[in-house]
Amino acid sequence: MSVSHSGLAIAAALSLASSLAAGVAAADTQKTAKAPTAKEACYGIAKAGQNDCKAGPGTSCAGSSKVDYDGKAFKLVDKGTCVTIKTPKGNGSLTPKA
Repeated sequence: MSVSHSGLAIAAALSLASSLAAGVAAADTQKTAKAPTAKEACYGIAKAGQNDCKAGPGTSCAGSSKVDYDGKAFKLVDKGTCVTIKTPKGNGSLTPKA
């Protein structure tokens, strides 16, 4: 069984095209992975011990909140999503809640 010269050229061209397509897809994935999402502090959504830093009186930093959904404790979330997050105590807030 013999392969013609033009058959080899077609196979090589297909292999090159496939490699280029894979490289473009990998570059797109890397760009997406590197783009950081803007974050904002969202109060009243953190479970006890899962808040991010500086949670108000009685709590000093990350993981220090003692109460679920403490209105003085915040968690960092993607910008623009805070007020849509629902908890048993209401929606998240961009400002501390009493």
